[in-house]
Amino acid sequence: MKKARELTSPRQRSKGTKAVSHRLEQLRTRAQPGRHVGRPEISGEQKKDVVLDCGWGRLVFAQTFSDDETLLSELRDEAPSSRDIAFYVRDPHVLLSRAPQEIFLDPSHTFRLNLSIYRAKPRRMRGITIRRLATEADAEGINHVYAACGMVQIRSDFFSSERDNRSLTYFVAQDDATGEIVGTVTGIDHQRLFDDPDRGASLWCLAVHPHARQPGIGEKLLCKLAEHFQARGLSYIDLSVMHDNALAIKLYEKLNFQRMPLFAIKRKNAINEKFFAMPHQSYDALNPYARLIVDEATRRGIHVDITDAECGFFRLTHGGRSIHCRESLSELTSGVAMSISDDKAIARRVVSSAGLAVPDQIEVGGDRAAIQAFLKKHGKVVVKPARGEQGRGISIGITSMDGLDAAIDSARQVCERVLLEACFEGQDLRLVIIGYALVAAAVRRPPAVTGDGISTIAALIERQSRRRQAATGGESRIPIDSETQRCLAGQGLELETVLEEGREIMVRKAANLHTGGSIHDVTDMVHPDLVAAACRAARAIDIPVVGIDFMVDDPSKPDYVFIEANERPGLANHEPQPTAARFVDLLFPGTRMKPDVGNFP
Repeated sequence: MKKARELTSPRQRSKGTKAVSHRLEQLRTRAQPGRHVGRPEISGEQKKDVVLDCGWGRLVFAQTFSDDETLLSELRDEAPSSRDIAFYVRDPHVLLSRAPQEIFLDPSHTFRLNLSIYRAKPRRMRGITIRRLATEADAEGINHVYAACGMVQIRSDFFSSERDNRSLTYFVAQDDATGEIVGTVTGIDHQRLFDDPDRGASLWCLAVHPHARQPGIGEKLLCKLAEHFQARGLSYIDLSVMHDNALAIKLYEKLNFQRMPLFAIKRKNAINEKFFAMPHQSYDALNPYARLIVDEATRRGIHVDITDAECGFFRLTHGGRSIHCRESLSELTSGVAMSISDDKAIARRVVSSAGLAVPDQIEVGGDRAAIQAFLKKHGKVVVKPARGEQGRGISIGITSMDGLDAAIDSARQVCERVLLEACFEGQDLRLVIIGYALVAAAVRRPPAVTGDGISTIAALIERQSRRRQAATGGESRIPIDSETQRCLAGQGLELETVLEEGREIMVRKAANLHTGGSIHDVTDMVHPDLVAAACRAARAIDIPVVGIDFMVDDPSKPDYVFIEANERPGLANHEPQPTAARFVDLLFPGTRMKPDVGNFP
């Protein structure tokens, strides 16, 4: 007779057996993702050779292909300016051996979320609405997000032709205050697409605009898609993420995504070049402004020699012509033009002589009565160093002599000569002029944070700074200094104040991108009088590449006042406008690239 501790009821034994079987099945699926992933026996009901057009390229579901040659043939049909991806390639080493000069192994990791154990997070994000894509304006918003994130954009005809595709799901994140699309994610239902026996799904193109104000948008988009596919009864969501994208991987792991031994193959094309070709020496040390131009030159076959990566210097050579550049500043800009732009007082006088509207201005000297009289006359002034860049030493909206003295001392840390200007309320408009023609126009907004009812303003600023640094390659952050404290004090706030949930405040008045400001494209709506004035300013200074800054009430109206000229505008801040392309066109006109017919430029 068995001992009591050895006795088990049939019900207990059955329950335990099912649990063990489930765990073993999970282990087999993880260890051998090719059970239905890779090259399994394809049932008669399952579709074969499945390819899905996503607008930016095609997803080639390798597990539905019966042989490598058919799969390779499909990859060779990749359209120009597109990025096709063969996903779920079970034996990538074998496929690579068949066409090593044409394809490469994508250096990405695959993560999987098990929807059977996923639990939704109930907390709602204030100020952001997550919803399905609904209009052509939403589609344009998605492309703006892709461009700002350096991703391949979607063809202009795609959404109208694929709107009824039930296997594709698009969610967008919309800023409730501005109406702008600030984030997006794409989901693909494998069950609907090709009768997937595993009832799987995949996530693609999770992107958040670098200038989005609220934290956590990417996580909310991801969770929304997970809940959507969970409600459909699907088993899991897979996603592919670049191996060095530490922030994204951290988010996926936080949400219980598990790493999977699944692989993707791509074609060797210009878009993918940085993943398979030998990189330029010191390329990784370049900032985003230099890298954008180097990438554009490389795509055109222009030789690049990086002469000082840390400071953004490189030499471009093509057809016997060689030009040395520092980001968007090149040898085509004369020393005289650079000197004019570099000195804000001189630039003001030059453009004023050309008929532009300029603010009242004086230089700070020993006559304190003159300073007091200037402040009394205008009521509110701007203090700025006569020479300097990236917003350093600038104080805006000074209304008292005590504040003025402190602002002058701060400006003198940058340049001994200090200017006072009449302060104009409005929007900070940057117009990028290349070859004396407008290429991009954007409104720059001061940095702001949104409260969550838990964090201090200092913590919110630090969180926003990390996001801005990550989005700009370390070029943008919000300093916590006297100017930040003065801006907060003017609103009755301190760094240690806990901001109530949903309340948005401005933490600095200057809209400079290097001090945490954000940029919003207005190229299609800028008033022609503003464009004409900016081009006139560029010709007056005689500078072929320049950023002209105006203060305006509205970029769609003609009224403005000139602020300054920047001889080295950051072209990377203005995508999707073709700033780098127009810059290289100026330097090497013979390399101008013609757009592919039928593809989104």
